[in-house]
Amino acid sequence: MFNRNPCLRHLAAVTSITLVAGCGVLSSASSGDKGPIVVGTTSAPSTLDPAASWDGSWELFRNIYQTLLSYPSGATTPQPDAAQSCGFADTSNLVYRCKLRADMKFSDGDTLDARAVKYSIDRIKKINLPGGPAGLLGSLDRIQVLNARELVFHLNKSDATFPFVLATPAMSIVDPDDYSAHSLRKDGKVFGSGPYSLRSYEDGKQAELVRNEHYKGFAELKNDAVTIRYFQDSGQMVDALKDKKIDVTFRGLASKDVVSLRTKGADNGLQLVEGAGMEISYLVFNPKDPWAKKLAVRKAVAQVIDRAAIAHKVYKDTVDPLYSMVPAGLTGHTTGFFDDYGDPSSSKARQILAEAGITERVPLTLWYTTDRYGSETAPEFQEIKRQLEESGLFRVSLNGRPWKTYEEGYRKGEYPVFGRGWFPDFPDADNFIAPFVGRQNALGTPYAAPRITDTLLPASRREGDRGAVVKEFEAAQQILVDDARLLPLWQGKQFVAASEEISGGEQALDPSTIMMMWELHRKTSW
Repeated sequence: MFNRNPCLRHLAAVTSITLVAGCGVLSSASSGDKGPIVVGTTSAPSTLDPAASWDGSWELFRNIYQTLLSYPSGATTPQPDAAQSCGFADTSNLVYRCKLRADMKFSDGDTLDARAVKYSIDRIKKINLPGGPAGLLGSLDRIQVLNARELVFHLNKSDATFPFVLATPAMSIVDPDDYSAHSLRKDGKVFGSGPYSLRSYEDGKQAELVRNEHYKGFAELKNDAVTIRYFQDSGQMVDALKDKKIDVTFRGLASKDVVSLRTKGADNGLQLVEGAGMEISYLVFNPKDPWAKKLAVRKAVAQVIDRAAIAHKVYKDTVDPLYSMVPAGLTGHTTGFFDDYGDPSSSKARQILAEAGITERVPLTLWYTTDRYGSETAPEFQEIKRQLEESGLFRVSLNGRPWKTYEEGYRKGEYPVFGRGWFPDFPDADNFIAPFVGRQNALGTPYAAPRITDTLLPASRREGDRGAVVKEFEAAQQILVDDARLLPLWQGKQFVAASEEISGGEQALDPSTIMMMWELHRKTSW
């Protein structure tokens, strides 16, 4: 995802994990009436309008808006939500047809029909905000409304991932009477059809959600109200949890706070739910830079980097080393970088450079963002610098910028080597490959990979059975390893901290890394 969550390092759910509670359990019982459940997060929305959002605003959208498809608890593929049914109407994955549930309404009582769905998605393309969600709709040609409850999506190319796109909160359905077709809504109000209505909102501070009595969908609300509080850093959020000012934290826990909760959480009446995740961190090499463009230099860096040391020394084992751009837990994951390079080795890296005629120490400038991926980012890059320079093969300079100017810089091609993080738009290997290749990609650095873009990805998208395209994904990942334009570093884990009286944490995180607030409730007995 291009601009997902501008705060601390995120921790994301993966589709097939088993969560283990650090102390106590988050299960069983029903909600008692003790007021709203208060959830803390560092993922404050940047907007309340879905047409503007390809970022952490999705966290809120999932709960107050509705999409045709979504993920019921335990689902690993999109299932009908606002829709009664959806499916491809052909064998080429070019025609996708949906039928809405009967008598759908928005939270203000207005009718939600097929026209509203078409309006909402067409609106995204018309507004076409730079960096906005229109980039997800590249395979959509047009939408045809058949009647009040049925519509057809005509695609311009085969795309088996299109149902995943429809399940992203970017495709939230809005009321045509309340949202302009050509401009964003900026009055701070929301009229959606999700499980909750937005009763009040203070930008960057909190959102008050209450049960939407008009809601029709798969969600079964286990509470009547949720208040989301937005924090600037993990420490403040954990202090609020300990002081019982909030009940749950679901995004933004720093590694030091995770370690503390692991060892001392029970003493404070807290529990920690932990599992694998889909967040990844990686380095990008700019082909315009005179040194980074050299394959031997990139391969030498790949040979020296010690991912295990980064995971242990910097992140206190709250992340796992990653050897492919596709994380573990997704169909098609490989360990290509480990298979090709093995353990870190300065002598092997020296040989790679020598065979390319490079005998002097290679000067490299590495860039990172100072305020997006968490407080561990600067120490991580210090560790990378230490590893590269200790090999005797590199001279490394480090530079950091706030995200706003950092993003502008890498899109302009200013950085020789730079760090990025990625949260998937949807849980499929496609979304860890396609966004990074091609002349225009999420990185702002053109990466011509014609076999991936012209052969492997189109072939995979013609196949609805995602387990049947493992060979295509494996081949694409090997190309990424051979080119070493992108260097995966680590894969995040998922952590949810909560007071011991809260249930539902295991079920609350969907495979697109978003919390379904309706799963949370208070235990009535022990």
